[in-house]
Amino acid sequence: MNLYELIKNRKEKISVTGLGYVGLPLAISFAKVAEVVGYDTSKEKVKQYLKGIDVTKEVGDIAVKETTAFLTWEEKYLQDCKFHIVAVPTPINPDKTPNLRPLVEASKTVGRNLTKGSIVVYESTVYPGVTEEICMPILEEESGLKCGVDFKVGYSPERINPGDKEHRLETIVKVVSGMDEEALEIIAKVYELVVKAGVYKAESIKVAEAAKVIENSQRDINIAFMNELSIIFNKLGIDTKAVLEAAGTKWNFLKFTPGLVGGHCIGVDPYYLTYKAEQMGYHSQIILAGRKINDDMGKYVAENVVKNMIKADKQIKGSTVAIFGVTFKENCPDVRNTKVVDVIKELEEYGVIVKVVDPVADKEDLWKTYGIKLYDIEEINDVDAVVFAVAHEKFQSMKLEDIKKMYNNIWNNHPEAIKEIAVTADERKNENKYVLIDVKGIFDRKEAEKMNFQYWRL
Repeated sequence: MNLYELIKNRKEKISVTGLGYVGLPLAISFAKVAEVVGYDTSKEKVKQYLKGIDVTKEVGDIAVKETTAFLTWEEKYLQDCKFHIVAVPTPINPDKTPNLRPLVEASKTVGRNLTKGSIVVYESTVYPGVTEEICMPILEEESGLKCGVDFKVGYSPERINPGDKEHRLETIVKVVSGMDEEALEIIAKVYELVVKAGVYKAESIKVAEAAKVIENSQRDINIAFMNELSIIFNKLGIDTKAVLEAAGTKWNFLKFTPGLVGGHCIGVDPYYLTYKAEQMGYHSQIILAGRKINDDMGKYVAENVVKNMIKADKQIKGSTVAIFGVTFKENCPDVRNTKVVDVIKELEEYGVIVKVVDPVADKEDLWKTYGIKLYDIEEINDVDAVVFAVAHEKFQSMKLEDIKKMYNNIWNNHPEAIKEIAVTADERKNENKYVLIDVKGIFDRKEAEKMNFQYWRL
């Protein structure tokens, strides 16, 4: 029997290194059809899983509690496995160059525990060539084994969309690749055990690596175009959302929307491709131009918060702004590379006190990574402006009437004062402006303006 048959008959095990947003769903899904060891260097994270708590919110507490996967922070258990999947993050450095350290360390760990007859498959997003030129030599050095003789490698890019309950591991076509035909066939069959949508066999590992890195680059460029349109239309006094709704009636119009582009994929992957292009002597023009627009959007949003506060005669220094949503996308606890942090930092440079509300965000990770404290909605009052930065489901159900109660407004909080202060209708109207920055267009503009909100959105 080949390795696929042994895995299918539960005579050999699959390992998943890296139990985050990608690795955990993988481990739990494979555990339904095979023997699985899930390994992560974070003892704290694994302990949460062992308690039945899904810190990623990707599969749910019940699935974590009931899984038969053996979850551990001890690498020695990798020695019991023959099919290794590496699903660790591939971030960027402050200078926007690829940070391959997590991948290198994971390769060393797997290499130390590699046995003859194994296959190692990488899922981390990389530029073309990383698997064969960087990871493969590390596996050989650490294991003392020869690649192609004692073990083989492959690459199958992750396509999980964090927070998306529709497009899951099982329902997305899986691109697979291997160093030779034998490895490719085994890798394809192993993934077919769990991926109901089927697999696509790429002709080489480099092709699969390139396919992954351009998927998010394409999306990044399209969103950058929407962000640029938003900047133009705001200057023209035209509502961007209204324009996109009108244009969207054409059958072949691509329905992207403006927004803050962060996270560990779209905001990172393009830099992996442009880095490799630079090495080959080509300086990217379109990809980097799109990245620059998206990287600057946090500052742009913050500037418009300040401009709208000034229009409403609000003092900037010492004012309080509530920001609703800090994760990199809606309904997902992940705060890695979130551009909402750029908005917060920029506002703080103006002397603004920022209070952040996010019932979904990973509170500990947010504090550890950015030093940002979360507030409960009930704690938000006497603020000068409200910013809805992320379109969480919980925020979409909020009413403008309830949001009004959060502002620092004499007429709102002390109606009895109206009897004692003689003011004209125009003065009262000016005083009663509620600054609302609706980045993702959650609320109805006309309704908001009718209720005397100083309303702005991308």
